[in-house]
Amino acid sequence: MDSRSFTLWLDFIERGFLQSGFKTLIDRGYISGATSNPTIFANAIRESDAYLEQLRDMDGLTPKEKYEGLAIRDIREAAKILRPLYDMGSNGYISIEVDPRLSNDREATVAEAKRLFNAIGEPNVMIKIPATEAGYGAMYELMSCAISVNATLVFSPEQAKNSFTAMTRGISKCEADGGCRVEGVISVFVSRFDRKLDERLREIGIDGGRTGIYNASKIYNMVESNSIPNIRTLFASTSVKGGSLPKDYYISELVAPHSINTAPLNTIEAYLESGNSDYALPIDGEEIDEYFELLNRSGIDMEQIYRELLDEGLEAFRVSFLELLDSLE
Repeated sequence: MDSRSFTLWLDFIERGFLQSGFKTLIDRGYISGATSNPTIFANAIRESDAYLEQLRDMDGLTPKEKYEGLAIRDIREAAKILRPLYDMGSNGYISIEVDPRLSNDREATVAEAKRLFNAIGEPNVMIKIPATEAGYGAMYELMSCAISVNATLVFSPEQAKNSFTAMTRGISKCEADGGCRVEGVISVFVSRFDRKLDERLREIGIDGGRTGIYNASKIYNMVESNSIPNIRTLFASTSVKGGSLPKDYYISELVAPHSINTAPLNTIEAYLESGNSDYALPIDGEEIDEYFELLNRSGIDMEQIYRELLDEGLEAFRVSFLELLDSLE
């Protein structure tokens, strides 16, 4: 698949699924990559018998060692299945997240990311790094040594800009050191804006379901204006939870050249069934600015919203990871 086109990555991984449904989705051209996180692994481990045998061989290990052993095996298998796509172009990636408790520790993040990448042993692995001050430094260091990065928990244009800058510096360093293949995605979280703001907006007469789209579009325009082929916008948090929006809403409204949308299986299935393949982006910058000026006049402080969503996201990631470790005690 051409990296200049729109593509879907699956936000789901489970050992029994890898050799069946996962491979089928790839073979049919429906998806060209995948993402994971501790919540996905926790659900997979809790609901599938495919992990029981490996877990029985892990007596005496710490919960984190058990998690990493299970995750590394699944990520390696997914990477191998995706490898033909990777060899053909700029897709075929699977991502794994560093311990979210390290989000404010640059050195520890880099050390864990390198350890995980080397343990998996496949080139088409992206390491997910939260877009924090420590994270930007980690992104630069990892990409400078040919480890691809998924900048996660991006809510604000400022986070996206800082991630983009770190990535471009890392790519330049890697190329100056002898050339390498390294790529980055900037994961812009979408639906959380609307879940947070829609009720308040409707109370003041503003239609819901648009803040996340406009914010993601603004970041997409920024990324594309810099024309770096191996850095793409990835639209994340694109499943619909409750309300009256169509299941494929956050995919269909964000179809764009040179971009990725990562979503759960049921959301991807809804999008494929809808037949909505026309590009929805880019949205004109003036239209985006007018929308956020309207929010500002209505008393919505977007800078505060960005801070709250990042803090909530970091905390949710930490809690999810701790719950996963508790389940492996």
